[in-house]
Amino acid sequence: MPVSEALRRLALDPRFWAGELGEADDLPSQLRVSFPVVDGYALVLDIDLPSGERALGLRRPASSEPVQLGWAPADGPYPAALRWWELESFARVIALDDPTLPHPGLVVALLSPFAPSTPDDDAAGVAAVREAAYRSLRREVTAAEPAGPEQAPLPLFTDESWWPVPPVPSPQVLDEAAIAAMSAPAQAGLQVRADSRFPHEDLTDVVRRASALLNRVPHQEWYATTRPLARRIADSGDLAPVPDLLGALTEAGCDHPTVLDALSEPLVPLEACWMVETLAGAEPGTLLRHHV
Repeated sequence: MPVSEALRRLALDPRFWAGELGEADDLPSQLRVSFPVVDGYALVLDIDLPSGERALGLRRPASSEPVQLGWAPADGPYPAALRWWELESFARVIALDDPTLPHPGLVVALLSPFAPSTPDDDAAGVAAVREAAYRSLRREVTAAEPAGPEQAPLPLFTDESWWPVPPVPSPQVLDEAAIAAMSAPAQAGLQVRADSRFPHEDLTDVVRRASALLNRVPHQEWYATTRPLARRIADSGDLAPVPDLLGALTEAGCDHPTVLDALSEPLVPLEACWMVETLAGAEPGTLLRHHV
């Protein structure tokens, strides 16, 4: 399901990520973001733009309304509604199924506050994935044309300082300070999973189905023949053969935009890692730990 136009616009506004957007005339006050996961299950995020309140829910198959996993005010604390590894699995499945999402980053960026790290998680790995998620938020920027002279200037005035090229805005939505502040793994918050009303059985079911889908990916079509190469890259930690993997996939007829984008130049190591791990059938973090 393509990402809605409203979410696309919001995702490119730094104020949205800082919780400072407030009410806008050209945006709805209530935004519902639905990410289909697998077999009719979907993660649903409801955002109240004026207040910044957010609620995460899980929609069951053949159900119109989600059951709530957790709710948070604008400034937190966020509930520990998902385990980090659960969110990472969901984000991979969602990105693989949606060609408008060339990276799991948008899903991770939106939902990671609901998946705080625990002592069992690799804190450095979690922070790296979160950083890659926020860096994946990019916008199209048109380069400014240099304001040069209409005719060749005198030798005295040929220096670039006389005809400076206008600065080009960064394609990154968030600046370095914001990315650094937001990349730190969220700490354990409200333990909503201890509540008897928490949908444990449904969440367990969708986790099982998502894991099964990811396990099937390396055995499908173009990926089966290239799996040995993906596995060697994952085991070695060396990304140098990634162009060979991309070439092998293309030659085999792979035209999946998410797969090809993650492995294409300019190569972003952490974006390539999740795809190689997925194609290799490797545990998340197998390749990533070599690059954090």
